[in-house]
Amino acid sequence: MDPNTTSRRTFLGLVGGGALAAGLAACGSSGPTSTPGSTTGASGNAGSGATYWFLTGQPQQGIREAQVKRFNDANPNTKIKTTEFQNDAFKQKIKTAIGAGQGPTLIWGWGGGGLKSYVEAGQVEDLTDWFNNEQADLKNSIFPSAFTAATVNGKLYAIPGETVTPIVLFYDKRSFEKIGAQPPQSWGDIMDLVPKFNEKGIAPFSLGGQSRWTNMMWLEFLFDRIGGAEVFQNIFEGKKDGWSDPSAIKALEEMQKLIKANGFVKGFSSITADSNADQALLYTGKAAMMLHGAWTYGNMKSSGGDFVTGGHLGYMNFPPVDGGKGDPSDTVGNPGQYMSISSKASAADKETAKKFIANNTLDDATVSEWVKSGNIPVVKSAKDKLSTITDKNDSAWLNFVYDTAANAKNFAQSWDQALSPTQAETLLDNIAKLFQLSISPQQFATNMNAVIGQ
Repeated sequence: MDPNTTSRRTFLGLVGGGALAAGLAACGSSGPTSTPGSTTGASGNAGSGATYWFLTGQPQQGIREAQVKRFNDANPNTKIKTTEFQNDAFKQKIKTAIGAGQGPTLIWGWGGGGLKSYVEAGQVEDLTDWFNNEQADLKNSIFPSAFTAATVNGKLYAIPGETVTPIVLFYDKRSFEKIGAQPPQSWGDIMDLVPKFNEKGIAPFSLGGQSRWTNMMWLEFLFDRIGGAEVFQNIFEGKKDGWSDPSAIKALEEMQKLIKANGFVKGFSSITADSNADQALLYTGKAAMMLHGAWTYGNMKSSGGDFVTGGHLGYMNFPPVDGGKGDPSDTVGNPGQYMSISSKASAADKETAKKFIANNTLDDATVSEWVKSGNIPVVKSAKDKLSTITDKNDSAWLNFVYDTAANAKNFAQSWDQALSPTQAETLLDNIAKLFQLSISPQQFATNMNAVIGQ
């Protein structure tokens, strides 16, 4: 989801220190907003030339506006009209408009389950041949892992763009010094570290468990590390009893083992992520580790005293599970944002949309602006721009985010974005119960299998 709210995975407006700090705090998000929706800008009615709807919120909004301006300045006879929405208003309006055949030419979105519903309803163009043949250079410039959330039944219906935001295992170097240990290199190491931290009065992991999606990140990694990317892919594709895959059951069992071993801070089910309380536990030394989105870096830098500037923050990709099938380079989170073309648009407007995607969404000016804002765009050329970041902590962090995304064999989309709204809500409800130990792994799987395909 777009990084423009403070209600779920972003902290824009809470961070001081200029554009870079704000961008670092807002690196990607995928949750609902509490900000009231409103519309601004030109009318975006279909049938009046190519139209494009997107979200408000800086710095993202300004970068999108600049893309359109560059296109319109270069193409005065085929200008794109824009309409800007805050998050909730966008989600409500876009679904209704597309369903009525009145949506914009260019459909901005998050891929995954939403895109799949558009495809099944015949509402978006198949871009496979156009992109593979006419835009091969652009395709090759994008991180390969970004295409999974843009693909339905083996065909490409959206073009990846904007920024990547992986989930990261953060840790407090000071806490590890207190127990004389190194960061975990395997799931076994994690389990071994738990009693050592507890003996020192340090919670092994911080967790804002009242915000149910924070629990979800743990399962996303365990499913991958134990069974490989295909376990969730089968679920996404609607395979019968996909949640009962032996690797899935093992992942659920391992999760509850960690909970029963007091792996998380006491009372985690009453801690919210929206309040940043989970981050505070890490940077104040009350918790040793935290699995969270890359978007939290900016807030920890601005609110955590010398936690970041003093070199106390460590970070790494989630470690492998002994004997697991998953590729250790795999990551999860937000592999990009996506742009589709309405199948209801006129032939001329479709061509305008294609021209805009090809020339203005990942051009050099756009890539530079994303990096300047503290984000990593989905293209390999972003690496060359990172030398412009002068702060050594920010530079090291952004290079880590780039390498994690660029080198991932598979970059899985957050489950609550990949699945349909019905499945996502059932998932979050059952994850909360799993973490509260009120249901077993088998009950979790049974409950989730019942909504596959819905």
